[in-house]
Amino acid sequence: MSARKKVTIAGAGNTGGEMAQRLAEKNICDIVLKDEPSIVETLHHGKALDSAQSGAWAGFESEIIPADSWEETAGSDVIVVTAGAARKPGMSREDLLNINAKIMRLVVEPAAKASPDATLIVFANPMDVLCHIAKDASGFARERVIGQGGMLDTARYRTFVSREAGVSIRDVHGYVLGGHTDTTMVPIVSNTMIGGMPIASLLSQDKIDALVERTMKGGAEIVGLMKTGSAFQAPATATMEMVESIILDQGRLIPCSVLLDGEYGIQNTFCGTIVKLGDGGIQQVYEVQVSDDEKARIKAAADATEELVGLIE
Repeated sequence: MSARKKVTIAGAGNTGGEMAQRLAEKNICDIVLKDEPSIVETLHHGKALDSAQSGAWAGFESEIIPADSWEETAGSDVIVVTAGAARKPGMSREDLLNINAKIMRLVVEPAAKASPDATLIVFANPMDVLCHIAKDASGFARERVIGQGGMLDTARYRTFVSREAGVSIRDVHGYVLGGHTDTTMVPIVSNTMIGGMPIASLLSQDKIDALVERTMKGGAEIVGLMKTGSAFQAPATATMEMVESIILDQGRLIPCSVLLDGEYGIQNTFCGTIVKLGDGGIQQVYEVQVSDDEKARIKAAADATEELVGLIE
């Protein structure tokens, strides 16, 4: 491993493997792909080697190292946690919650011990709830535990808006805040702009409502189309934008889940808002100007998260 900055990706499934590839192609750090040998003994070794070999033509020098132990991840600047179980038939929401809470603790405790100065990015569901587990298990400050959810939901929202308006996605500026579930996310229509023009000046209310509904069901739509899996390319791309902003101290303004401290009238609960990401994690938390209805829905999202946190054993 070189002297460059280091990012650990915990979990070498479809999303973790895609994250490693996307990050390697940015050529800004070295990458450790960590997984448990007991799951598929050599899978993460194979994915790391495959990605490393792509560097010959993708043109990057980033090292991609497979790791079986947390000692090999020591000194990481960022740790992305993708590990988690999927819901199975007959399993209640509470069952899944407690299983993934246990997994999160098993991952975060040794990860934080090996890299006590790292920033944690949580990519596992239920994401907002698991951020609470990650913060407790790591003992890290508010600024260094971040939930990835708003970035993915925002990507879907902007995609649908750009397609409906028939314009470049680069000229769509809108965000999804609140929770990272199909009932608690809040696409912020009130300040969505298309090329500097309010969305309501270009699209009818019926079309906007349909875009909002499709955004909120965006994950389920992809699961329904894929049949045997869930999204991994857009989630990986979104998460690695967060990592890049931290590693390069870019100060990007990004929709993330953060432990709110009075914003939107919410206290001590993880919920999505705009944050400034740079060296050390969250450098500033913003309370976005939203409509009264949107603010009420953001508050309801936090209440739902708080309720689920109370169910954890």
